[in-house]
Amino acid sequence: MGSPFLVGLLFGAGILWGAEATCGYQSCPATKPDMLNIHLIPHTHNDLGWLKTVDQYFFGVHNDIQHAGVQYILDSVIPQLLADPSKRFIYVEVAFFAHWWQLQTEEMRQTVQRLVAEGRLEFVNGGWCMNDEATAHYSAIIDQMSLGLHFLQETFGECGRPRVAWHIDPFGHSREQASLFAQMGFDGFFLGRIDYQDKALRENLRTMEQLWRASRNLDAPVADLFTGVLPNGYDPPKSLCWDQICSDNPIVDDSSDENNVHSVVTYFLGTAAAQAKHYRTNHIVMTMGSDFQYENANLWYKSLDKLIKHVNAQQSNGSYVNVLYSTPSCYLWELNKANMSWSVKYDDFFPYADGPHKFWTGYFTSRPALKRYERLSNNFLQVCNQLEVLAGAQANMGPYGVANSSVLRQAMGIAQHHDAVSGTAKQHVTNDYAKQLSTGWGACQIVISNSLASLSGTKENFVYCTYLNISVCSLTESASKFMLIVYNPLARPVNWNIRLPVNGSLYSVVAPNGQAVLNKVIPVSSFTRAVRHDQGSAINELVFQASVPPLGFTSYTISKLSGRDSGPSKLLKRLHNNEAKSGRKSPPWTIKNEHLRVLLDSKTGFLSEIQNLDKNISLPVSQNFFWYRAHPGDDMGSQASGAYIFRPKNDEPFPIAPEARVYQVKTQVVEELYQEFSNWCSQVVRLYAGQPFVELEWTVGPIPIGDKNGKEIISRFQTNLKTAGLFYTDSNGREILERRRDYRPTWNLSQTEPVAGNYYPVNSRIYIKDEKIQLTVLTDRSQGGSSTRDGSLELMVHRRLLNDDNRGVNEPLLEPGPYHNGLVVRGRHLILLDTTGSSAEQHRLQAQQEFMAPQLVLAPGEGPPYQPGQPSITQFSALHHALPSNIHLLTLAQWEPNSILIRLEHQFEQKESVNGSVPVEINLLDLFSSFNITTVQEMNLAANQKYEDMRRLTWKSDGGAAKWQPGSKTDPAHIILRPMEIRTFLVRIQLKRNPGEKI
Repeated sequence: MGSPFLVGLLFGAGILWGAEATCGYQSCPATKPDMLNIHLIPHTHNDLGWLKTVDQYFFGVHNDIQHAGVQYILDSVIPQLLADPSKRFIYVEVAFFAHWWQLQTEEMRQTVQRLVAEGRLEFVNGGWCMNDEATAHYSAIIDQMSLGLHFLQETFGECGRPRVAWHIDPFGHSREQASLFAQMGFDGFFLGRIDYQDKALRENLRTMEQLWRASRNLDAPVADLFTGVLPNGYDPPKSLCWDQICSDNPIVDDSSDENNVHSVVTYFLGTAAAQAKHYRTNHIVMTMGSDFQYENANLWYKSLDKLIKHVNAQQSNGSYVNVLYSTPSCYLWELNKANMSWSVKYDDFFPYADGPHKFWTGYFTSRPALKRYERLSNNFLQVCNQLEVLAGAQANMGPYGVANSSVLRQAMGIAQHHDAVSGTAKQHVTNDYAKQLSTGWGACQIVISNSLASLSGTKENFVYCTYLNISVCSLTESASKFMLIVYNPLARPVNWNIRLPVNGSLYSVVAPNGQAVLNKVIPVSSFTRAVRHDQGSAINELVFQASVPPLGFTSYTISKLSGRDSGPSKLLKRLHNNEAKSGRKSPPWTIKNEHLRVLLDSKTGFLSEIQNLDKNISLPVSQNFFWYRAHPGDDMGSQASGAYIFRPKNDEPFPIAPEARVYQVKTQVVEELYQEFSNWCSQVVRLYAGQPFVELEWTVGPIPIGDKNGKEIISRFQTNLKTAGLFYTDSNGREILERRRDYRPTWNLSQTEPVAGNYYPVNSRIYIKDEKIQLTVLTDRSQGGSSTRDGSLELMVHRRLLNDDNRGVNEPLLEPGPYHNGLVVRGRHLILLDTTGSSAEQHRLQAQQEFMAPQLVLAPGEGPPYQPGQPSITQFSALHHALPSNIHLLTLAQWEPNSILIRLEHQFEQKESVNGSVPVEINLLDLFSSFNITTVQEMNLAANQKYEDMRRLTWKSDGGAAKWQPGSKTDPAHIILRPMEIRTFLVRIQLKRNPGEKI
């Protein structure tokens, strides 16, 4: 089916956004082509939590911590804009603005709408927050940007759509972030922080502004984005700060003895001339504002009015300087009109350093528990979004209560902030981020329960066991019979390994078709018993593999069997005996499945070799845990390691232990080797039946600090691969970037930190390779990683520090944990060994499966029918057929009351995989079995503009000019997806009366 289904979906648009609207580039002030035009940008930067919580910042409480009250900023700026049509102001953080908006009268709302329509109040960036770029996953970035931009679209129409991305405070910038911004329709991107060496060179070469070609897979200019580096970060020029928290003198221009007009004007003209030397056009920008400024906007605007008046008055004396109120988009517009050719950037802006020995690479790992919780929360949100669509109205108003996905969606939006998921906020603020996520989980549990009851036809007492990673779940520990529902959010079938805490020794697991599922009971490890303290009492774990259809669920019936079973009890006894034995006294430790064989060294108990049995390749791999001694700093100002900064005292780390105590468990479903390195560091090396990866489940903490040393813990893999200084990391979970030790592609690096200066963000995977073999490690959260020597690969898993790094937090990264003796962190690394050139398909699909993991929901079983006479459904899929493995259903979410949002994504890069890197055609209209699609409108990536209406500025570049081509009409029956392409659709649907479908 073709064009009859292409019906555009209307956005809300009030009368203020009609022909009289003068927002956008047409609202820009006039400039003088024969002069140096200085664009003054009145702005405020409002962190969504950092030293204070989000609410503390908004309401202005606890000013003893930091004087900041966001609500007063907007209250104060609006009257200033109304009083003078020449004044401008930009605002960024939509989460704060949306809160302020809810508190306003209808009269004030209309006033603000008029200011936006006239371009006097301009939104830039427009996300729910200004997200971090190192530790945020692309899925969460897209979601939080879409959330904020959707609010602006609903509230202000087209005039609320930002033209400029504005990341003035994140600590380094990713290539994928720029690519996503370009696909969202932005015309330009302004940065505040880049490496001090990079900036010095750019100033000398006048390359502070250039074109960023942010994808090697998408045809130009789809991922091209004009990018400018601001001259002063995001602060005003020195001595020109006129906020109430500043100490600079205001401009005095009357007959007072304090009159300082001449000195200020002279200083300003000199500052402008010096800045102009670093930029190529006769336009420069000055950011007039900073953190939480403009609570008393009159102070700023009064001096800025005088500055503009007296500087421009010098034009009659021959001055060539013209000063004006402006915005980032108006400045960008002038650069575009200059019709110049710009240099091209192909790499990213990591790692970031603001001076020698000052690499901001510690935050790649800081607060690893929060980073994992954020990752799990995104997984849970996608499940919640999907089921909210599949169940329709019953999801929001069902037997378990009234709720929707927006609570978790907004909490996740805040969690992407560059002081949230980054791990760089104070401890009480970090606790608040976790609390907001937890509240969102509670709302989504209601949505999921309502949805599963509707789709399965049974009202169950659904239970969400959120401590399964430490073998705690009251239902499975106590019940003799229960039900497990496994929901798969991927659009392809998956096999998933289930581990449930139990106290029995023999169980039956029955699939929907009545077939018994192979399962085994193994003892809970001493590691887990120590970590969970008194939170659970299970002595065993029930292990089996679940098979789940695409975008659907499978229900398993699990029963404890009576009678004696000698197997598990003997296993438990042997296990406890082995726990006391040292690896030196045992034979070589080996585990094996159909695909892999893993060996531990018989003397040290460390991993020593991995064999890929399918490819007949073997790699000696030594893996161990080490710690870097954190640099404490000193009274002379030497840089300390802290929440932001990673600076080891020595370049070589210390091993946690010279050997590991080892014992093993072998069953038909899983084989495991347990390694104890110390009383605070352990690991399980695990092979599940049928799975092509080695799982390393590590547990680290509480990190001891009795020796007065802060410690940074790494897991290091050492091989004999000839890597020639190269290693590879992902960019926000998508495209892969080549990294070279002690090297930057765009300048000659003067390396001051051989370890920290080679650390990069690892969001989902890192690998090393030679001509024959590739070793890949997948992570379950964002971590810092590197290859500090050839053939080596390391990931930092935990940090506990005794000193602040003097970047504003003013407290060390100690993390007390729930028992106030230090934080314990448990995580997983998946190890993939394959031949070079054929490993991409495996690590791409496995990484996506880990990120979009199945959700486990438990219930006692035998609940009443959802509706009288309605049959129960134990297996369900919302798709007619699975998507090809290289296509990912990135988004399925309720968007507006009558429409849903669908994003389809090609997961592979060009030439990355013989099978995966090929274009795919999808019939969107014949994809879903639970609903019929009645209308389709293709949108930009953020879903705030029709794709066919996208008009982006064209830029000339040294890499060749490419003009933006407007999108053509979409045929939903023939959706073509090419490597690394994401296509976004706003659709209307009609749910089928009985959406449940047996498989």
